[in-house]
Amino acid sequence: MKTITSRDNAQYKDLKHLATSSQARKKAGQTLLDGVHLCQAYLQLRGLPVQCIVSETALNNQEVADIVGKIEHQRGHTIALPDALYNAVSQVEHGVGVMFQIDTPERAVPAAMTMSAVLLDNVQDPGNVGSILRSAAAAGIKQVYCSGGSAFCWSPKVLRAAMGAHFVLDIFENVDLAPLMAASSIPTLATSGYATTRLYDADLARPVAWVFGHEGQGVADDLLSLATQTVVIPHLGQVESLNVAACAAVCFFEQVRQNQQ
Repeated sequence: MKTITSRDNAQYKDLKHLATSSQARKKAGQTLLDGVHLCQAYLQLRGLPVQCIVSETALNNQEVADIVGKIEHQRGHTIALPDALYNAVSQVEHGVGVMFQIDTPERAVPAAMTMSAVLLDNVQDPGNVGSILRSAAAAGIKQVYCSGGSAFCWSPKVLRAAMGAHFVLDIFENVDLAPLMAASSIPTLATSGYATTRLYDADLARPVAWVFGHEGQGVADDLLSLATQTVVIPHLGQVESLNVAACAAVCFFEQVRQNQQ
């Protein structure tokens, strides 16, 4: 285990850039997973990180000690930081004191969608994106395609909101959604407040690709025109629409319900 005690250490400066700069994360092709739950999920589902970063106090925590022990036994890439230096990197208030530095996967977009998927058109709020990823994973959906205007899926806020869903999903970013929809081998369903078909009347007992749009503007008109079908979620209350993450969860689990009947 390596110990870093200076803020001027080059490796420590790189960690701070990863923690605070989206541009740095994209350039490096790496990100940080902060907290015991995310680190445990990554170890279980994806394997060893590039390196583990731990605060000196956290080494006394049994869960953290177990994580560090597994990494040290297999690879030995662990950095210990004084609490003050660790807290300057961590984006989590009152966190336990452990994080992983990992490579963010880069995947080639398939020629056509053949399994249930999610398409995010300029969904910009990290909390919404993370919640959608979490619901998609829970519903058994495997693929997520994000337009260039959507929140970066490997940002700390999206990672925390998704609670480990990233590690069971294939996530594609900066995707041109229009040709993907045009070439799709499965139906593409877009949600719209102006649709005449209720979600519950759509045939979802098959693979479908769900299209969700910007929090304020919804799905772009060009993508709506490419959709196989548009659907609306009926609601009774005096509100204009559902939050996009709530909308997505309702859609996913209606599909689960129909497939289990």
